[in-house]
Amino acid sequence: MNSTLLTELPAALPLLESDVLKTFVGIAESGSFTRTAAQVFRTTAAVSQQIKRLEESLGRTLFLRESRRVRLTSDGEILLGYARRLLKLNEEAVSHFLVPNLAGTVRFGTPFDIGVGALPDLLSQFALSHPAVQVDVSVGRSCELIERLDAGELDLTLLNTGNGDADDSRGEIICSESLVWAGRDGGLAVKRNPLPLAVASLGCAWRRAAMDGLDRLGRSYRIAYSSEQCAGQEAALLADLAIAAFPASLVKPPLRRLPQQEHGLPPLGDYHIKLLRGSNRGAAAEALATQVAVAYGARR
Repeated sequence: MNSTLLTELPAALPLLESDVLKTFVGIAESGSFTRTAAQVFRTTAAVSQQIKRLEESLGRTLFLRESRRVRLTSDGEILLGYARRLLKLNEEAVSHFLVPNLAGTVRFGTPFDIGVGALPDLLSQFALSHPAVQVDVSVGRSCELIERLDAGELDLTLLNTGNGDADDSRGEIICSESLVWAGRDGGLAVKRNPLPLAVASLGCAWRRAAMDGLDRLGRSYRIAYSSEQCAGQEAALLADLAIAAFPASLVKPPLRRLPQQEHGLPPLGDYHIKLLRGSNRGAAAEALATQVAVAYGARR
């Protein structure tokens, strides 16, 4: 081939990767690198690096970074339309050729607090990869979920360790996370005496960690709000009625992590999430168990 012709050929254009486009769309829709990182099971630093490489490959700035939120530039808005169409087309192509080799129903249990975290996105991803598998989700207390698993009513269940009414000796630890003190940003609840607490039911690991720590410190407190679901505790925090012991991943604006030394609060340590498998689970349940373990393991 003529050497002159070779020099006139355009350089290969960069390819847009699906996982990067998914991250880009997530940030565009949520306005947050941190929230998107949790949704795609990556660190915030890894998500930032993905977007940096994407901007460098296109030679355009896609986001304007502001103090509390990021928003799209005009180039970012144009790419968002392309990204959504490309992701949809990719999904259609895979669905056309994918022949599901697993089918059936998986009965899956989760405690209240875990059910509001990363689980919805995880189950959505599982539905895409295993479209012929139906997942029935039951939400309840850890001790009740274990009983249902042993009775053959559930195939899998997640549970929090450290609960006074549950057996921690069984199952596989798939995630460990720090417990932190949380309250309303700029709120006054943390300054009150006795300290108002929002807690779950008796036996809850978060409740016990908070109360035991305060008892050891000799700090006076009162139960200002009690709810079996963490959404109820979060409501009390948002109203500045109390503070609470929360997993770090659940503390999102307008809530904030309360510095221990500044407010005279005790350390709370870590808590763990375990996965328990039923003895009569099938292949579909095992596939979901594997995906759950991988997803939560990435959050460690």
